[in-house]
Amino acid sequence: MDMNAFFGGFAAAIRSDPVWVMNVVPSHKPATLAALYDRGLIGVYHDWCEPFSTYPRSYDFIHVSGIESLVRYPGFDKSRCNLVDLMVEMDRILRPEGTVVIRDHPEVIERVNRIARAIRWTTTIHEKEAGSQGREKILVATKSFWKLH
Repeated sequence: MDMNAFFGGFAAAIRSDPVWVMNVVPSHKPATLAALYDRGLIGVYHDWCEPFSTYPRSYDFIHVSGIESLVRYPGFDKSRCNLVDLMVEMDRILRPEGTVVIRDHPEVIERVNRIARAIRWTTTIHEKEAGSQGREKILVATKSFWKLH
């Protein structure tokens, strides 16, 4: 799943692999779903401050570029909903031992890392490649498989 698909660049990058990607265009962002369909990709509009219908499946992999933009009003510092609630929704969507890759500013990645560890994900933070523009970091997290001892 790509939670902030825009034009479907993530799905297009792995198109030759034997996987499918659910592209989600946030409902408060530009309406680019037609462009996704023109590229032969699948997708939906969704407001990430609301639950995402996943029945009957869960996802193995979630990609998010700019996670904070999913909970903020465009052009304002005010939040539409809580980042913790979004992360708990991601936990519900993600299958046990599934992976999440999040790219955002360092301050946001630190907040996301604290939340991810609180919901028992194992995390690593990576710098962007040398020569890349911007000061973003990448968080890679794996959902733990909970078991009784």
